[in-house]
Formats: sequence, C-alpha cells, structure tokens
Amino acid sequence: MALGTRLRRACALGVAIGTVLGLGTQAHAAEQAAEREPTGPPQPNIVTALAYSAVRPTVMPPHTNDWGCEPSPEHPNPVLLSNGTLVNSYADWAGLSGKLADAGYCVFSANLGGAEGSPIQTVAPVAETATQLAEFGDRVLAATGAEQLDVVGHSQGGMNPRYWIKYLGGEAKIDRLIGLSPSNYGTDLFGLLTLVQRVPPLRDLVGVPFPAFNDQEEHSEFLADLNSGGDTVAGVDYTVIQTKYDEVVTPYSNAFLDPAPNVDNILLQDVCPADKTDHLGITYDPIAARLVLNALDPADATPPRCRFVPPVVS
Repeated sequence: MALGTRLRRACALGVAIGTVLGLGTQAHAAEQAAEREPTGPPQPNIVTALAYSAVRPTVMPPHTNDWGCEPSPEHPNPVLLSNGTLVNSYADWAGLSGKLADAGYCVFSANLGGAEGSPIQTVAPVAETATQLAEFGDRVLAATGAEQLDVVGHSQGGMNPRYWIKYLGGEAKIDRLIGLSPSNYGTDLFGLLTLVQRVPPLRDLVGVPFPAFNDQEEHSEFLADLNSGGDTVAGVDYTVIQTKYDEVVTPYSNAFLDPAPNVDNILLQDVCPADKTDHLGITYDPIAARLVLNALDPADATPPRCRFVPPVVS
C-alpha cells in the first residue's frame, strides 16, 4: 500500500476516533447537565426571592438538586431543605442553600404540597405534604447512596418532617432535624386563626384552599395527634432556632419542643440580643445561618458574630 494512502487512512481513523470520543464527552456532559435542575441566583432576602420566583415558580435555590453529588466523608449526610406554608422552595432558601453548598454539603429541595408550577406551595394538608417530603427524601438517599439525611425546615417545613419521623419511617432515615421558626405547637396568629376555627363557615373558607392553615392552628386535631406520646424520638437530634419577633408562629414559644437530651431549643435573642429577625426573614438571617451550620456539624461549631450595638449612654 502506498505511503500516501496509509497516511490518509490513518488520518481518517484518527478523525473517527476523535469524533467518537468527542460525542462521548458531549453525551457525558449532557448527562451531567440533566442531573442538575434549573436553579436561580442567590438572593439577599425573602422579598427579592419572592419577586424572582413569582415569574419563575419552578426554579430551585442555588446549588441544589445536583443528583450526581457525592457526599464527602466530612459531611456524609445530604441536607434536605423543607419550606414553609405558602412559599416555594426558591423563596425560602435562595440565601441559605448556597452557604450549605459552600460548606461542602449536597443540598436538595422540592416544591411540595401545592399545584405544580404554582409559586404558592406547602398549602395541602400537612400529612400530605409530609408524605411527599418523605418520598423525595427516599429519592435523595437513593441518588447519593447516603444512609441518612439531615433536614433543615422553615415554619411548617420544620414541623412536618416530624410526621415523617413518627408515621413514615423517618426515624431511621433522618439524623438531624433543624427547624427555623417551626410551627411545632402551631399558632393562634395573634388569636385570629383560633377565632376562625370557632366559626365553621370561616374555617371552611380558609381550609378549602389552604388546609395547612387549619392543621397548624394550635388546637388542631392534627397537632394534638402529632404531639401525643411525646414530640420527639430518641434516634433523631432536634434543633429549634426561633426569634421572639415571630409574627406568624404566635406565641413564639410554640416553636419549641419539650426539653430532652436530644433537643436544643435556641432563641436568637439569647445568642445575639440585637437580632430583630422575624418569621419570614429568619432563613436569610446570618446568625440563624451560622446556628444551622453549627447544628449540622457540632464538632466544628463556630460562635455567631453578632452585629455591633452601640453602648447606651445614660
């Protein structure tokens, strides 16, 4: 065979091999991209996050839902974010999710308990939302290969995992539950929600579109059942982070769980007296974020840096 012919064939073979390898690389890249759901940018507060998600209701918080994420030996438990009543995942977690990812965690979240594609989520009966959360948690465990996960929840999202723990096998799957202003013992909403429950037409007016509201009234049958026989189990570590300026869970002490060796009830103002964070702002509060990171990794806990308060001159 002539040298020129052999060279042409060698070149053609090289191009073919390169094309195959290139297609393989492109296919691998496409596969990796498919494993990561669309996410939005970080936000400084819930107001900007709500505005962003209002027109992009299916977008997920930054650095979440990378289904190819492999938990590190330092942080073997993936973190599942559970959002509060009415708000979607992005609105609640567009600040904290990035901090968790930067700390080395695999972070996951989902819109549950609401109509698909709606910016309003977590309004279904609490047991229904908790069941969806448990199913999503099983998906996270299967994808990451982790034995357990940690849940960080806000408002209802800090309370409804307890239904998963009590009734859906979550005791063996959840290592730590960290609630930010959780509605563990419900709310009277300054007496308004309790008053609504006493007037059946008003109760139904609220309960038909938003069953989660009535489930979270402090005297509801749902909460009485959830808290009966003890509000915690021995196999899970619980942390509650609450603010005395909570305007949704009222009285604010309804967030706290009964004292137990595996329960840490934290009032933000006992840590940093000048912190004025309210219910809606707590997921974006830097002090609360530091306390979440400490609860997830107590061995490397760092004291929060409180804001400077000028001394009072008498």
